[in-house]
Amino acid sequence: MAIVRWRPVRDIAGFQEEVNRLFDEFFGRVPAEGRATPTVWAPPMDIIEKEDALVVKVELPGMKKEDLKINIEDNVLTIRGEKKQEKEEEGAQYLLAERIYGVFQRSFTLPASIDPTKVKASYKDGVLVIEIPKKEEAKPKEIPIEVK
Repeated sequence: MAIVRWRPVRDIAGFQEEVNRLFDEFFGRVPAEGRATPTVWAPPMDIIEKEDALVVKVELPGMKKEDLKINIEDNVLTIRGEKKQEKEEEGAQYLLAERIYGVFQRSFTLPASIDPTKVKASYKDGVLVIEIPKKEEAKPKEIPIEVK
């Protein structure tokens, strides 16, 4: 089974952010406070192949189910969503802000052995679990040995 990661924007955006960071450090520039820049990010995930299914687990702490979309089209699984930034409290000032917000999209080509009509998804404690069963003909079959 080959799973192909598709991330056309992430690679370019990550390279650009790194170059910008290097220039900012070299010239001693500090990003303007409160500047709203769109952030491209990718939540960490695991893809597990079981005997009867593929299981995708995605860490999405702080997100709501309503902010997530899952789609399978032409054997490509796409997970997209948006982690929205909390509104600042009046009179409060951030001393440190490291959490990532913004839109993400992850897409993977699925093997032909899966059954996209029976996909199940659940979301609990910030972890999205997608279970994609394999077609019956793709499941391994044990052949009994007769003793004569």
